[in-house]
Amino acid sequence: MKKTVQIFSMLLIALTVLVSCKKDTDPADKDFFVGTYNGTVSYRNDQTTINSSDGRVTVSKVGETYNFYFGNNIPDITGVKFEKTGDNSYVSIGSGLTGISIDASNLKMLVSRGGETWTANCTR
Repeated sequence: MKKTVQIFSMLLIALTVLVSCKKDTDPADKDFFVGTYNGTVSYRNDQTTINSSDGRVTVSKVGETYNFYFGNNIPDITGVKFEKTGDNSYVSIGSGLTGISIDASNLKMLVSRGGETWTANCTR
């Protein structure tokens, strides 16, 4: 009986050590900037200008790219790739989609592509 209690105690200690020593994960690996940001947004093309001081941008991730969904009848921006630039801060990369910087609490955007311009200065 004494031997059984010792084995059980050793297993319990080993389990406790394994659980408490889990791998540290960078918050950036958890898509911490996916969500909704609120603030000032605008859109302009040759025929339309939309400005909103009460705008919303929802960020989602599909595979390795991110999508930006706007309210206020502003066209969405999809297929954006990012590169890390500091402590959990990212900037967009790729053809025609540069000008977006994002972190856990701020989204700043100035994107010009094909005669269209999007801007955003949002927080959450």
